[in-house]
Amino acid sequence: MDGAPPAAGPAGLSAYVAVSQLLGLTLLVTTGAWLGRYRGGVAWHGHLQFNVHPLCMVLGMVFLQGDALLVYRVFRHEAKRSTKALHALLHGLALLIALVGIVAVFESHRSKGIPDMYSLHSWCGMAAFVLYLLQWLLGCGFFLLPRASFSLRSRYKPQHVFFGIALFALSITACLLGITEMLLFNISDSYSRFVPEGVLANVLGVLLVAFGLVVGYVLTRDDWKRPPLAEELALSMDFKTLTEGESPGGGSQ
Repeated sequence: MDGAPPAAGPAGLSAYVAVSQLLGLTLLVTTGAWLGRYRGGVAWHGHLQFNVHPLCMVLGMVFLQGDALLVYRVFRHEAKRSTKALHALLHGLALLIALVGIVAVFESHRSKGIPDMYSLHSWCGMAAFVLYLLQWLLGCGFFLLPRASFSLRSRYKPQHVFFGIALFALSITACLLGITEMLLFNISDSYSRFVPEGVLANVLGVLLVAFGLVVGYVLTRDDWKRPPLAEELALSMDFKTLTEGESPGGGSQ
């Protein structure tokens, strides 16, 4: 009915989204505390430049990517076009911040004479970034600035959804590998004695996993998916008619 308030979200959705944000903010604070208390802080120039890398990767490839994935669950009653734009914007911001982190680690390695791209962490991390960029470009091309037909978009959508979740999981995995690598490089002699830095970094790893699990749970609940609005169904049918020559009743024009 016109003028009626939007329907409330599904039971439990708001609680899980709130928990995800609490976990996300906590992991950002924990990352900052680790780098500030035990690694000397963050700076673009000098020996602290490397620390820009873990901060940017946690912020971009985990927190912002996770929030971008949640957009379609949180903004359930807003216009689809606006939701798409916010989804793409958050992903784009995550990529930009991650790029800063990648530049920082390469420049830091070059200044210290450290070789690049030899570890499992670097392989997984670079794969996650490159595939994430490709996923973003394809998503913008198919959905935000659609040039593809309705049927082609419909066939691509399941792949887009699957790889979105898979790349989020790969990003968290790369962060976990990076945390372990940093600990083994810096405190390998004392790590096994439960020193405070090792415990704090382990807590960060647990927070990353918890954030990923909560976001993944929200994304995989079918009853929490964003329902199409009535006007969106009409526009979708019109788009199908224009791009594939079908009438609203299903017959060809």
